[in-house]
Amino acid sequence: MNRIGFDNQKYLELQSKRIMERISQFGDKLYLEFGGKLFDDYHASRVLPGFAPDSKLQMLLQIKEEAEIVFAINASHINSNKIRQDLNITYQEDVIRLINEFRRIGLYVSSVVITQYSSSKLITQFQNKLKKMNINVYHHYTIEGYPTDSKRIISKDGFGKNDFIETTRPLVVVTAPGPGSGKMATCLSQLYHENIRGVRAGYAKYETFPIWNLPLDHPSNLAYEAATADLNDVNMIDPYHLSAYNKITVNYNRDIEIFPVLKNIFEEIYGTCPYASPTDMGVNMIGSAIVDDEVIQKAGKQEIIRRYFNTFNRYYNELCDINELNKQELILKKANLVLEDRKCVKKAREAQKHYKVYSGAIDCLDGTIVTGRTTELMGACSSVLINTLKYLAQIDQNVHIIETKLIEPIQNLKTEYLGSCNPRLHANEILIALCISAQTNENAKKALACLNQLKGLQAHITCDLSNVDLNTYSQLGIQVTYESSKK
Repeated sequence: MNRIGFDNQKYLELQSKRIMERISQFGDKLYLEFGGKLFDDYHASRVLPGFAPDSKLQMLLQIKEEAEIVFAINASHINSNKIRQDLNITYQEDVIRLINEFRRIGLYVSSVVITQYSSSKLITQFQNKLKKMNINVYHHYTIEGYPTDSKRIISKDGFGKNDFIETTRPLVVVTAPGPGSGKMATCLSQLYHENIRGVRAGYAKYETFPIWNLPLDHPSNLAYEAATADLNDVNMIDPYHLSAYNKITVNYNRDIEIFPVLKNIFEEIYGTCPYASPTDMGVNMIGSAIVDDEVIQKAGKQEIIRRYFNTFNRYYNELCDINELNKQELILKKANLVLEDRKCVKKAREAQKHYKVYSGAIDCLDGTIVTGRTTELMGACSSVLINTLKYLAQIDQNVHIIETKLIEPIQNLKTEYLGSCNPRLHANEILIALCISAQTNENAKKALACLNQLKGLQAHITCDLSNVDLNTYSQLGIQVTYESSKK
């Protein structure tokens, strides 16, 4: 059984209280930067077993009448069609998905700001979609000298050239589809413009990671570095907090770099800054809801290895440079990990060595690791999936639960009519065959009934995975890694 290391209810209570305290600290308006995922924070749920992916959303729903949401998305992420890896959709697709989801549950989304704006066909297409949804679109621009040249930043040539985002509610939540979207710069730009308009506005940061009251090299914090390796984020001791309070806390480089700018903005507006450090401006209560650090450390280590494989595959498919891969290797060393500390990696590699074909392994909750290999009918991904369902249903591995006559028509459709060179069934196709077989085969029916037991299991495949297989595993809740064959 999965052990829980995080008390989600305690977290909601502590976090709601802290945010309400921060709202009351300021006068007319509060810009609250939401770091991480607002709607489905799967990274947090993986590294903090017990954390609900929609925890931040549930907290926000309690104060929805006072709140409106502004999305920030970086122009470069639109132009590069940057992918949100856990959902395998582009950032712009995710923004539209989230707007629709938020509206469905009664949250008010007022606008989208495109940061570091420059004109392009993809950006124009994205803006047109937003306008059809009655979403206001604003542009913020690259500022020379950002974030160190505070004199230029706080001027007409800095924040002054950005569009002012029109908002109507006292709490403005600034969120984004992923890191590097410009959420903080959006908030600071708004403070500058609000001050010109005579509005007393404040700023606070709701960032899940790094966890400020855990050690710098705690696996949870290292897992955050691994998750943002493409941004070259680095966890650091907050020097401002150490100087002000003689207390060690953890923050990350971009917040520490931007703090002097934030401090100058507040001093120009109020004559003084309410925060002595980047840690002060945060409201994160994650660390106070950890109830089993051993569980949390184990989950963080597994995430570090998963992130390594993700970068490894991206590098060998020419989607990132060697520096990102080198950083992941450094994080592995910091955490004293090797790849085979992920048990399914070791078993999958052993199976490949034994059978001399691509293989897979799935780590079940009871500690049993099921393996599968490539056959004439199925790829490794499909084979290990069926074998795991047989194990969960207590069916002997030698028993066939899908008849060959059900697989062959699907293979024929793929190769003869759909132009596929690979006759082997993908994970979704083998599940369709299992569904058909379950109509007449009692063992297939028993195996099919175990699909809900796959959620949260760990898997590793020793070859490239297609998007179809990745999506199927994601939908089943299986956390899968794989190894690019382009070596």
